This record gives sequence, C-alpha cells and structure tokens, in this order.
Amino acid sequence: MSDYKHTLNLPETDFPMRGMLPKREPARVAQWKQMDLYHRLRKERQGRELFVLHDGPPYANGSIHIGHAVNKILKDIIVKSKNLAGFDAPYVPGWDCHGLPIEHKVETTHGKHLEPGKARELCREYAAEQIHGQLADFVRLGVIGDWDTPYRSMDYANEAGEIRALADMVAAGYVFKGLKPVNWCFDCGSALAEAEVEYQDKKSDAIDVAFPVEDADRLAAAFGLDRLAKPAAIVIWTTTPWTIPANQALNVHPEFTYALVDTGERLLVLAEELVESCLERFGLQGEIVATATGERLDGVHFRHPFYDRLSPVYLADYVEVEVGSTGIVHSAPAYGVDDFITCREHGMTFDEIESPVQGNGVYVDDLPFFGGQMIWKANLQIVAKLDEVSALMAHQTITHSYMHCWRHKTPVIYRATAQWFVGMDLEGRDGKTLRERALAGIEATTFTPAWGQARLHSMIANRPDWCISRQRNWGVPIPFFLHKATGELHPRTVVLMEQAAQRVEREGIDAWFRLNPAELLGEEAADYDKVTDTLDVWFDSGTTHRHVLRGSHPHGHENGPRADLYLEGSDQHRGWFHSSLLTGCAIDGHPPYRGLLTHGFTVDAHGRKMSKSVGNVVAPQEVMDKLGADILRLWVASTDYGGEMAVSDEILKRTADVYRRIRNTSRFLLANLNGFTPDRDAVPFEDMLALDQWVVDRAAQLQARIETAYEEYRFLDVYQQVHGFCARELGGFYLDVIKDRQYTTQADSLARRSAQTALYQVVEALSRWVAPILSFTAEEIFENIPGERGESVLLVEYYTGLETLADDADMGRDFWEQVLEVKQAVNKCLEDARNAKAIKGSLAAEVTLYVDDALQATLAKLGDELRFVMLTSEVRLAPLGEAREAEATELEGLKVAVVESPNNKCERCWHHREDVGTHPAHPDLCGRCIGNLPDGPGETRLYA
Repeated sequence: MSDYKHTLNLPETDFPMRGMLPKREPARVAQWKQMDLYHRLRKERQGRELFVLHDGPPYANGSIHIGHAVNKILKDIIVKSKNLAGFDAPYVPGWDCHGLPIEHKVETTHGKHLEPGKARELCREYAAEQIHGQLADFVRLGVIGDWDTPYRSMDYANEAGEIRALADMVAAGYVFKGLKPVNWCFDCGSALAEAEVEYQDKKSDAIDVAFPVEDADRLAAAFGLDRLAKPAAIVIWTTTPWTIPANQALNVHPEFTYALVDTGERLLVLAEELVESCLERFGLQGEIVATATGERLDGVHFRHPFYDRLSPVYLADYVEVEVGSTGIVHSAPAYGVDDFITCREHGMTFDEIESPVQGNGVYVDDLPFFGGQMIWKANLQIVAKLDEVSALMAHQTITHSYMHCWRHKTPVIYRATAQWFVGMDLEGRDGKTLRERALAGIEATTFTPAWGQARLHSMIANRPDWCISRQRNWGVPIPFFLHKATGELHPRTVVLMEQAAQRVEREGIDAWFRLNPAELLGEEAADYDKVTDTLDVWFDSGTTHRHVLRGSHPHGHENGPRADLYLEGSDQHRGWFHSSLLTGCAIDGHPPYRGLLTHGFTVDAHGRKMSKSVGNVVAPQEVMDKLGADILRLWVASTDYGGEMAVSDEILKRTADVYRRIRNTSRFLLANLNGFTPDRDAVPFEDMLALDQWVVDRAAQLQARIETAYEEYRFLDVYQQVHGFCARELGGFYLDVIKDRQYTTQADSLARRSAQTALYQVVEALSRWVAPILSFTAEEIFENIPGERGESVLLVEYYTGLETLADDADMGRDFWEQVLEVKQAVNKCLEDARNAKAIKGSLAAEVTLYVDDALQATLAKLGDELRFVMLTSEVRLAPLGEAREAEATELEGLKVAVVESPNNKCERCWHHREDVGTHPAHPDLCGRCIGNLPDGPGETRLYA
C-alpha cells in the first residue's frame, strides 16, 4: 500500500486549538499598550463622524466586582463596534472620587478628628490608590480607552469645572437656600441623596395617640351637633414616637368620612371605615354618634398631648385609609416632606417650625422631658409619657420597610435643615421650570430598553427639589458668601465663583477652605460669612458633561456637552442619569445625552443577589485567571442585559463551550488557507463554484444583520447569529462538504482556490464580527489570516469583500436552503444506520433519495456532485412513489434508503468506488484521485 498523504492538501495553521486565554491575554494587553492602540485608532478615525459614549464614573473605592465588569464590557463592545462601523468613537474612562465612603474609610483608618486639610489629603491619596487597582482590572478585561489620561472628579480642573457648573445654575436662577426636610444620616452627619438611601426591615414602636380637642364647639358644629356631651380627642397612628415632640398639626383627607365615636369616657374622632379595627386595637367598645367629611374638620384645633401648644387640622390629599391606621396623620413639619409642605402652605414660617433633633440624632438639651437623649432610645420614654397623660391608646412593635443609609446600614430620618437646593419648579431666565425642561428632554431621548423612559419620567415628574449641599470635608465646596445680617448671597456671587474656580483649578479644593474672605471681598469681608458646605457627590458626576465633554477640555470635542449615549445600571435612573439630566437642562437647556442604555444587575443562577455570605459571588478577576476575559466578555454579550443577568461557574462553563465552537470554526477556516495568497490565488466571485458563492452570500447577509444588531445594541443577537452561522451553515454543512475538495483536488485547481477564496472572505469578515466582543481572540484570528494586513483587527472596519447572489441565480438562496434541509434529513438517517451498525461511516454508505417532483428538479441540478454534498460514496434519486424500505424523514417529499457500499475504499479520498484497483500503477486509488495527483489532468468541479 502506497502512502499518498504527501499528495493531499492537508490543513495547517499556527492558530492553536486551545485558547489558553489566561496566559495569552496579558501579553496581548501589553502589545496594545506598546503600540499605543487607542491613540492610533483616534488618529486613523480622525475626521470621521463622531460617536461619543460618556463614561459614567465608577466610585474610586474597592476592587471591581462583576457588575463593574458588565458595565465596562458593554461600553467597550459599543465603542469598538462604532469604530468598526467607521465612526470616530473615543472612550475616556472616568472616576468619581469625592464623597462620604472615601472620607469614612480614611476616618476608620486614621481616626475621626483629623485636621480637615489632612483629611482631604489622605482622601485624595486613597482615591488615587483605588483608581490604580481598578484601572488595571479594567485594562485586563480588554477595554480599550484613554487609560493614560482618564478624567477624575478630584482633578483640579474638574473640581473647578464643577464650581463653574454651579455658577451657571445660579445665574440661570435654579439655586436657592431653604429649610426643608432632607434624608439625614446620623452616622454620616450629613444630608443624603435619594440614591444614597435604601430600604430594609426595621422594628418600630407603633402607637395610637389621642390629641384632646381645644375647639369643642367648632368640633361639635363640624359633626352637626349643638355641643359635645363629653371630652373629645382625635387619634393618630405613627411608627415614629420620637417625632411626637415636634408635632405641630394634624392632617385629614377632605373627601374621607370621619366618625365621632362615643367610647364611654370620651369621644374619639376616627376614619369611619376604620372605627371597628381601631376600637379592637384600643380594647374599647363604642358607638358612632355622628359623621362628617374631612373637609368640615379643616381648622379645628386640638392640643398637643404633653406640650402647651395647639395642633390645628389641615386638609391633605396624601392621607390614606390603611389597615392599622386611624385615617388621621400627625404632622411634624421638620421631619416629613409632606408635613413640611402642608404646614408651609398654611402659613407656617421657617422660624416657627419645631426642629429639636440635632445632626447626631440627639434632642437639644432644652427640650422638655427628653432633652439630651438619642431619639431611638427616647422612643419608649415618649410612649411612657403619653401613657402618663392618658394619651396612649395602643402600643405594639411592628416590622416594616424603613429608610437606611446605604453605607452605614443604619436608619435615617427626614430632618429639616438649612441646605442649598436646585429648585425643580423655579422659573429660569427663559421662563421654563427645570422640571418642564427635564420632562421635555426625556421625551427627546432614546431609551434602551424602552421602559426606561417611563421610569425616568415618573421620577422627574414627582421628585422634590434637589438638595445639593453636604456637611463634609471631602467634596467640592459651594463657594458662596452670605450676608451676616440678611442671609442673602453676595450680589457678585457668579463673578466671585469664577474667581474661586480659578484658584481651585490651580490648587485644588483646599484653595477655598484656606481662603481668607478678604482676599476676594476686601473690606466687605466683615459683613459676610464664607460657606463651607460641599456639593452632593451626584453633582460631581452629574456635571461631568459640563467640564469633560466640552471642547476646551483635553477630552472635549465639537459635539459639545452632549453625548450620543450614557450607559449604566438600572439604578442610575435615580442616580447619574437623573443628576446629569437636571444639570444639563439647567445649564444648556437639554439633556447631556441623546440616548440612555440601561443594564440589569447580576444575580446567580437561581436569581439571588450576589453575596459573600451566601457564597455565590463571581469575581471577574478569578474568571479572567481561570477562563480568560474573552469568556467573560462572551457571557456579557450572550445575556439579555435588559433584565437581571444570571452568572455562575456553570453558566460560564457553558459560555466556554460556545467559545470553543467559534474558536474551532475559526481554526478550520485558517488551517485550510494553507498555501493561499489572496492577491495571487483569489477567485473572482462570478468564477467561484456555486456552493462557495452561496457561503459568501450567506456571510454577506449575516454581516448586514450583525451591523444592524450592533447599531441597535442587540449584542445577544450578534452572539446568536455568529454562533448559529458557525454551528449550522459552516460546521453543520459547508465545511464538511468542502473537505473532500480542499484535501483531494490539485493544490492550484479552481475547485480548491474557489473554496479557499470563500474561506478567506468568511474569516476576514468573522474576525471583525467578533472583535468588539472577543477582542483577544479576534486579534489571534486576524493575524493568522494570509495576506497583507494592519497591526490590529481593532484598527480596521467591516470587511467589504463579500458579494451577494443575484435574485435570479439558478442556484440561489432558496436552492441551497432546500439542499441544506435535505442534507440534515440525510444526516439523521446516516446516524441511525451507524447506530444500527449497518454502516461504519457516511463514506461507506450509498443512499437512495426517494423524492417528489419538486425535490427531484432541485437535487438533479447537482448531478454526480450530489454525493459530495451528502458526504456519501453514491447518491441515487428515485421517485417518491417507489420507496419501499426507505426511512421516512421530517422533510416533506423525501424518504431515504441507506445501504453499505459494496465497493472498495480509495485510500486517498476514502470514497468507496467501483474503479478502485483498476489502475495497475495505483491499485489503492479511485480514478478521480489518480487524476488529482500532481501529474494528473485534475478534476473539474462545477457546484460543490
């Protein structure tokens, strides 16, 4: 037996079967850095249409987690896909650096009583350390960006830009000082933003409290009575006994019906539909004497249970009739937003509002009965005092959802303090309120997913004024001067803010805290106080469009302060999306973005939140070390980011299986380009074999769908389309069919070069399709493709060499789709025959296809080459009506009969043919292979 292996065109490539991503990826990252890939890309795309994705800055604290990885990978996929499409798509990463978590960390490490300047110095150092660690992990993920000069909110220029943004809003008329209840954390000693509050279960003392009537005659008249027969009281229910000392009013709903209930010793005012449940809770029996709508109770005065002051009834639509309540709300305007608004609407001045709770949660010393006590500890003493004065109707402990500080996990309260606000309903210079501008801006914004629009709209429509001031050290100062006598801002405030910004730009925020007011105010300094409050950290990130995206900034561009896209997690509808919208509309009259993309949170395979205590945390660093960043990137692309994103070791293993399919397909394509030089060997599309034309056409169609999917941020579609193409059209059909032609025809034959041309064009396109997602692997593929090429697949655009079949092509799309369906049906029959041991393999088989007239006309076009398509040694076509022992298939109009070939096997092509052994010089070969030897006449293939 002769060895004919040297006469075959066997596959060969340097592209390895095993990815070994954890080992190879770091070297690729180093290569990208060495070649300065990001700036090379900027230079090559210069002058193209801009696409700007503005990075929402992660907080500079702690190692990155899987949520960070999802966020940065999604951004990277978008930016790379835009560059692939020919846009100039820069990516400038950023970090949010000020705020309480960093200050708290420094206090924990170095103590709470640091000199403020030293505390700021340590905070700046700590933030820089955190950025260094996070940056390394983001780069390791394969994210390409301006990592050498990212923006940081603590950079002096950005701190100054934030002050200028505030000045713009002051000039526009949207900033004011006021007393108003804000979220307050005793541990932080500061107001909290809405986004800094989370809800957890809390045990509270729920009490029913009677307020004795002061205007007995007016109460009687409200209920249509001449007089009250006995003492009367109105009953409230609350879960915050500590607010009772600050009670200043009572609220009823104007449209609810209230009952006057005789309980024996006294009359009680309760919501009519709650009378029965209330009396049961009080342990009393009673009878309704009269009823009245809440509107008739307006202005009736009751007395505070233990202080010598009155509590008038005010009407309020927010009162609800809930099981467990009384239908009457006790109003402490210093500790409730609705309470505050209602009392102010009824003429209560700021000075009249009782606010006995200090910033540390302790009552002021001169508060009768409870002065100097922590409010949580005072709760039971207040209950006891109410019982002492016969005002306590009921007391129980309940567990309910309550506001907590997201950092300290401790309960927070609403607390009225003097703060700086951005007014939602103040009219700016153009006569429009900020709320009106923001709502109009939302309507003009594209949302992905679409439901984000209604969510953000609802938040803006219903949100209160934005409290932008904090009482901390580590933050951008609010550089105001207030007149000591009037409390008014200096008349040259905007000019003075610019002077402060210039100093901060040179020296950082310490420049303001060190400033002697006389340096800016001269002789006026004696009349003014310097404000030392700092800005809400959401103002930091929310104004980055003002000082990062503008043309004057090193990262600015001609699109101005408006990005094409902001992309963050769904929590940022109340965070960065929200604050950026308000500042953009206040400063520029429109949102700083044209589109918003929202992704969900990561959960485990069972839908549970990631938690170290549960043991279900998936750390991106561990995934990269074990599987590689490309597996993590592929998982992100394969997940519907519109909802919760499930990840686990098992899910990542399945993702790795898909990766292997794509990698192995790429390796086959590359290996079969052995000996192919595109400039010399490529075959024009019109001269290619029909099957090769078809696969190029399929790739062209697929590329159009992929371009659209990337454009619409549908990465799951890209993943499914590419995987499906590799598994079905390529792996399940085309690559199997062309193996014989690739290996056995002469090296320089049209049959082989046609297939190689198709393989070349497909792999050129494929390397680009996957580049935004599988960036590391795409580089490997790209550099192993023959022919002249650039240094990186990330520098090129979509491949333009794909051509399409004419609509009237004889062997067009419909023809090959039908052939593919027949092949899939035949494959199943061959597999059944192998399992039954009727044949050893498909090439050892001969099949008869019993077909109807339509299939006969289709398959007959392939002539003898039909056997190469079916991967059998012989294929015969017969009328469907002649089928006897044939196996029925799921394909209508087709039955298949499989038999073992009686012929000898050709040792070169492995086909079983009658002419094997008929040539004395080559007794082990079939006639076709003899012709395909290097000195033979060659073989003519027309279709497959």
